[in-house]
Amino acid sequence: MRLLVYGAGAIGGFFGAMLTEAGEDVTLVARGAQYEALSNRGIILEGRRIKRAQPIRVRAVRPDEVRGPFDLIFVTLKAHQLAGAAEHIRTLGGKDAWFVFPQNGLPWWYFDGIDTRFRGAKLKSLDPDGVLSRTFTAENLVCGIAFKPSDIVEPGRIRLADTDADSLTVGELDNRMSERIQTIAGIASNAGWPGKAVTDIRKAKWNKLLSNAIWNPLCSLTQSNPNDTASYAPTMELAAQMINEVIAVAAAVGVTLNTSASELIAGAAKRAPIPPSTLQDVRAGRAMELDAILNSVIEMGQLAGVATPSLKAVAACANLLNQRIIHDGVAIQPAKLRA
Repeated sequence: MRLLVYGAGAIGGFFGAMLTEAGEDVTLVARGAQYEALSNRGIILEGRRIKRAQPIRVRAVRPDEVRGPFDLIFVTLKAHQLAGAAEHIRTLGGKDAWFVFPQNGLPWWYFDGIDTRFRGAKLKSLDPDGVLSRTFTAENLVCGIAFKPSDIVEPGRIRLADTDADSLTVGELDNRMSERIQTIAGIASNAGWPGKAVTDIRKAKWNKLLSNAIWNPLCSLTQSNPNDTASYAPTMELAAQMINEVIAVAAAVGVTLNTSASELIAGAAKRAPIPPSTLQDVRAGRAMELDAILNSVIEMGQLAGVATPSLKAVAACANLLNQRIIHDGVAIQPAKLRA
């Protein structure tokens, strides 16, 4: 199979390097300094489990240089970048190509393919113009979730943390255990990233969202890592309120999450001190992935009649910060005042 990783950031770069090492025919799409580093030197992976003495040489191209058709495309852009690239990405796959979307947060297809009282409902925060719904159909769309804490230390150099949840999880819109999701899971596992094919991808989405919806905005606002935010009493209390609201929204749309705020906070307090993706974006002056991980939960709560006051309060601050980054063109970083 011809494989494409469209968006070679932290997750895409990691996966593309692992696929390359496994001998797959894979191409990585990157931009700017990341493209220059990948094409000139390769990818450096730094992690306790993954140790490479030398950079992994990969096949990297710019978006305007990539040529299809590809059989399997891993779309590893951020959720808010999908609509702008959707039509181009679709042209890169053949008629029967599979497109895997492992973005954080709730997906635009959430109410498609299953029997629910909300069937046909569309979340404006996720696909306001309907571009994604028109471009990708159930026949070529594969739902995914990427579990691998990682960040880009410098272009082409990716730092990895190890967790028991590390995996690429894939599923179908209608929850079938299909041959194709088992094939995709097998490709990931063969490359050293455990692949999991599941029959309830929405519940798996909510389980990861319980982390993203809380720690991503809180860490972005406080310039702290999750372990710090989960260890400070006032933010612990706020996080607990937010977690309970996310659990309530999930329950209202038919998903029971078997966990508690205290359990999730205790787990976050033990996490490796790697900044979540939105904090990385704030420090780099990039737009944050707030619609998928936070605003869509609030919108779904409104649809289902569930109050989310704590999520709304945090979202108000995080969205204003995001607006400053986008409109004012600023990056916000800590400045050391002492050695």
